[in-house]
Amino acid sequence: MKTAIIYKSIHHGNTKKIAKTIAGSLNADIFDLKEAKEDIIKEYDIIGFGSGIYFSKPHKKLIKFIDSLSDEKTKKAFVFSTSGKKKSEFNDLLKNKLSRKGFEVIGDFNCKGFDTWGPLKLIGGLNKGNPDEEDLINAKKFAESLKEE
Repeated sequence: MKTAIIYKSIHHGNTKKIAKTIAGSLNADIFDLKEAKEDIIKEYDIIGFGSGIYFSKPHKKLIKFIDSLSDEKTKKAFVFSTSGKKKSEFNDLLKNKLSRKGFEVIGDFNCKGFDTWGPLKLIGGLNKGNPDEEDLINAKKFAESLKEE
């Protein structure tokens, strides 16, 4: 199965670290969202979509990218994110959008990321050092579980 990962990572590169870890485990091609075009989806069987979480939502440009995709009845997808608070429900918006586009969503992953948004910057941020080694191990385990799909 040919796999691609499309991600949006800003500020501290938290999501990029997770994207690279998952890509390494899956031998996937990896694309920063700014490099990805809608037709890239046609070249792959499984596509991972990743983002940091901003105001409890994935990055608006990734949401817009998914909204622009044509319906895909034969593609599988997975979602991953990093956030100040570890909550897998942050992935629900993307999972629902992908399902409505016809993708078979085969999994999702979320871990804490270093967060210095707004007033958090004044106190040095939250989750400094995250994603940490344990998060990367868990991301690799997640990727391994996708191979079973």
